[in-house]
Amino acid sequence: LPLRFWINILKNPQFIFDVQASDHVDAVLSVIAQTFMDSCTIAEHKLGRDSPINKLLYARDIPRYKQMVERYYADIRQTISASDQEMNSALAELSRNYAGEVNYLVALHELYKYINKYYDQIITALEEDPTAQKMQLGYRLQQIAAAVENKVTDL
Repeated sequence: LPLRFWINILKNPQFIFDVQASDHVDAVLSVIAQTFMDSCTIAEHKLGRDSPINKLLYARDIPRYKQMVERYYADIRQTISASDQEMNSALAELSRNYAGEVNYLVALHELYKYINKYYDQIITALEEDPTAQKMQLGYRLQQIAAAVENKVTDL
């Protein structure tokens, strides 16, 4: 799961940052993500004439990257865990430090794109959940959709 998360972040920086990547940048990020994935996998890769160019670009570097990944996880195993209180305190401080730098409109737009993709399933789930019914969350989401999309709903 962590590997999938990081690969997704590497290939889609707009999920975290307020950026739009060009096609050229997307291609470069795909190569970097593939190299990262190859570095984190246990299996040895057999390279040949038919291997994709993005695997051949960093083929000589992969063994060194694999060693770095192994050291990283060895260091994690030796690290003392932080308490929930320490973690909450650190996250609260980060939130305060970067509060002015977050573009909330971009974040809300990305969140709405996700909601829009699964709109019907979300509405169904909200209408079936007793707590969501009490809070009228399905109705509220329909109102938001109507405002954002300028569309008529069956309210």
